[in-house]
Order: sequence, then C-alpha cells, then structure tokens
Amino acid sequence: MSAVFFLIVTPGPGVLSAAGVGAAFGFRIGLRYVVGLFIGSNLVALASISGIAAVLLSQPAVRTVLLVCSVVYLTYLAAKIAFAGSKIAFVEAQNAPSIGQGILLQAINPKAYSVNIAFFSGFAFIPDNLILEASVKLALIAVLWIPIHLGWLYAGVVLHRLDLTEKTQRTINYAMAASMLLVVALAILSMRGAG
Repeated sequence: MSAVFFLIVTPGPGVLSAAGVGAAFGFRIGLRYVVGLFIGSNLVALASISGIAAVLLSQPAVRTVLLVCSVVYLTYLAAKIAFAGSKIAFVEAQNAPSIGQGILLQAINPKAYSVNIAFFSGFAFIPDNLILEASVKLALIAVLWIPIHLGWLYAGVVLHRLDLTEKTQRTINYAMAASMLLVVALAILSMRGAG
C-alpha cells in the first residue's frame, strides 16, 4: 500500500503538466485541464479494474506502441520544459490545453497504468464484494489524487506570479525536465521488466 502511495505522490507527467498549465494559463484554464487528467486517470483505473489494461499490456506489440508513444510525448514535454529558457513555462503558452488533452495524456501515461494496476490488482480487503472494494479504492485514490493535482496546479500559478531571477527560472525548468526524463526512464525500465 505504501508503494502505491509513493507512486501517487511522486511527480509524473500529470502533475508536472498541471503545474506547467497553471504557470502558463492560470488556475481557471488549468482546472479544466486537470478535469481532463482526472477523467483520463479514472478511465485508466476502469481499464485496470476490468482487466482490459492487463490484456492489452500482455501483448508485446501493444506494450511497445504505448511505450514508444509515451517516451516520445514525455521526451517532447521534457524538451519544451528544458528549452523554455529563463521563463517558467513548463509547457509552451501557445494554445490553452483542453479536457481532451488531459484525457489523452493519461491514456499514454505509463505512471497512470503502474499506479492503477498496482492499486486495483493488489490489496484485496473485501474479496467477497469486488464492486464495493473497487468503489472504495476509487474513492481513496480520488481523495489523494485531487488535492495533489490541484496543489501542483496552484504551485504553477504561484511560480508564475513570483519575480524570480532568470537563472532561478531556468534552473526550475531544468529540474522539471529532468523529472520528466526520469519518468521516461522508469517507464522504459518497467516495460522491459514486464516483457
């Protein structure tokens, strides 16, 4: 159970992008994006609960396609973060992200699958009523997920408001990009271990 907790609270693509959207577009637009992340996360949870994720991920070709899509997209996000220069902009502020983009990110987010498969396939505590158990687990994960993602969104908004030096802003961008690349590396390692 503690492993799942740490998987949820450690920064991944969802929270890093939520912070970036908050920094680039503000809280209201960021909230719309976080709603998409939440919907996407719950769709991944339902795929995990139903076994669809396990069936799909048991196919080496599907795993490879998802891994390539994840690595390419997350590396792209990391590059945008790293090369944002001396302005904190975790994502380029050209177009406001949509709910659909939040859903899409979660659909290819390897961390979302890791968290949900670990949480829903283990820790049986109501083995006679799987629907009740899944419902309780969905509620528990939401209780953690919502404040964490809203907190990162707000952190992005606050960082944008601060009058930080260019060097400090560049350092923050590099740290966020490195975090994103760490997620990419962990995704590759986890998929290689599952293969």
